Amino acid sequence: MPQQMQRDYKELIEEHILDFLPDIDHKSITLYESMKYSLTAGGKRIRPMLLLAASEFAGGKLAEAVPYACAIEYIHTYSLIHDDLPAMDDDQLRRGRPTNHIVYGDAMAILAGDGLQSAAFEAMSKDMFLYFDNGDKLKKRIRAANEIVKGSGCRGMVAGQVADIESEDRACSGEMLDYIHLTKTAALIVAAIRAGAQLGGADEEMLSSLTIYAENLGLAFQIADDILDVIGSEEEMGKKTGMDMVKKKSTYPALYGLEASKKKLMELTGNAIEALASYYDNAEFFVKLAEDLAVRGK
Repeated sequence: MPQQMQRDYKELIEEHILDFLPDIDHKSITLYESMKYSLTAGGKRIRPMLLLAASEFAGGKLAEAVPYACAIEYIHTYSLIHDDLPAMDDDQLRRGRPTNHIVYGDAMAILAGDGLQSAAFEAMSKDMFLYFDNGDKLKKRIRAANEIVKGSGCRGMVAGQVADIESEDRACSGEMLDYIHLTKTAALIVAAIRAGAQLGGADEEMLSSLTIYAENLGLAFQIADDILDVIGSEEEMGKKTGMDMVKKKSTYPALYGLEASKKKLMELTGNAIEALASYYDNAEFFVKLAEDLAVRGK
């Protein structure tokens, strides 16, 4: 059942991923092509899946969460485009394809990222306009959008990117490393789950449990990626591996070693699953997803 839910959520996202892009004048059509290139490059779609799942878990209607699921994937994709640029990680491959700036050039890649970020907020605000006569539903949408804003901005993902860049080729404390991972990666995962929960009308107890799950899952997700950069293959990752060491990035394996990192990954996965234990089989999707993501770094 959880595997089928993952497939169903992902198929729904793929079906609608381009639906919320604004109409772009043909004179600027390269912008649309560049945005579309990265949006349709595949990927796990973890964040939008989690948003959809959290919304249903809290009692919401799946179709009503789709604009927000696509919006968070727009934001995630824009962050990857910018992260791959020469001024940041200077990656040539993403999801097994040449990165956006390799195909369209640095300037267009920057603008495509900018366009996807604004498209995300346009998608959410357009949806809000539909509910001006329904105060309860409008409030849920405002709360969901606010979760996404916080998770993706200068207290979340962007802040983490700054700390990550400034920590390159420097001694990094465990506290700083956790801050980097919790903001750069986990913040958007937390935002996805909390936004979905807000859309579905979760009560405070459910929202708290889902937040604990999301924080542990987000940190585990990044540690698994750190591990895979050491032991994974280019085919598995869709990009070159071993680059964290080359760029002297702050990672769990670099600071604690591979075995300690694997132990931490399993500890965080256990914490995530335990956070939803009181929901029993209703949380089966979240439990299976956490287990599947942890297997990558074993």
